[in-house]
Amino acid sequence: MKTLGTFAGLLAATLCALAPAAHAQPPAWPQKPVSLVVPFPAGGPTDAMARLLALKLGERLGQQVVVDNRGGAGGGIAAEAVARSPADGHTLFFGTTGTMAINPSLYSRLRYDPVKDFAPVSLMATTMNVLVVDPAVPAHSTAELVKLAKAKPGTLNYGSAGNGSSNHLSGELFRSMAGIELSHVPYKGSAPAMIDLLGGRLSMMFDTIAQQTQNIATGKVRAIAVTGPKRSPLLPDVPTVQEAGLQGFDVTIWYGVLAPAATPAPVIERLHKEIAAVMATDEMKQRMQADGAQAASTTPAEFAALIKRDTAKWAPVVKASGASLD
Repeated sequence: MKTLGTFAGLLAATLCALAPAAHAQPPAWPQKPVSLVVPFPAGGPTDAMARLLALKLGERLGQQVVVDNRGGAGGGIAAEAVARSPADGHTLFFGTTGTMAINPSLYSRLRYDPVKDFAPVSLMATTMNVLVVDPAVPAHSTAELVKLAKAKPGTLNYGSAGNGSSNHLSGELFRSMAGIELSHVPYKGSAPAMIDLLGGRLSMMFDTIAQQTQNIATGKVRAIAVTGPKRSPLLPDVPTVQEAGLQGFDVTIWYGVLAPAATPAPVIERLHKEIAAVMATDEMKQRMQADGAQAASTTPAEFAALIKRDTAKWAPVVKASGASLD
């Protein structure tokens, strides 16, 4: 009886010790709608991608994923808001090449740290730019364009959506790698720059493929090259800049999901799994391709490595351009 009493006492003590541990297990996630903060206003291409992902991701999570647009400061306002949010998996960030890899070089007083403040989850899509020229420019290939620029230094100009934008930095990387002089003309957005290109006031422009396919098809602009490592399915006859001899030239714009830095690992793992499943569907692949993008997914570690690699890549390009948005 004494032995049984001792055993019972030990069993009771063990159960009491296990009770707090069981109670400490993280609750099921998600417990409420998830907010996906987008760093640009509603209606643009980034917003469209985020909304499509939010819809499909919500279906898999069993909770609504709500897009929260917070434009301003090159995406910095949205990024800072997410970085300061509770790390419980209910607030996510739709990050881009600009917000995570370019802004650190553009802003000397950035109010968030792309590495320390975030836990990368996965990419969801990549895209590229296309180099188009005014049909009056006597160049039909990258080689001819470089030859023309060297023959007439500084006479060719290119427009962009503004200092530090992907089309601006595409031009800066092209200029430096080709060893040519080009004049940069910044605008407040791609639309006014495009108007001047179509009006013959700009020589060339790097712009998203989706925005230029119709202009290219109707002959309003001439496509010279795409900026990615491979040709675009939307423009299969247009070579890459690398094919023209500028080895290593690669301007790939990416979009992906991140969470606040201290978000529990099980939440990150679940998110990664569901995003990968969404982006692997034929529907998402087709929707992305129609918009000039490629569906993608990565592990959190691969995404973190990409951010680090692109941050190092763009820092010298931004410095050489002299662009600063402080």
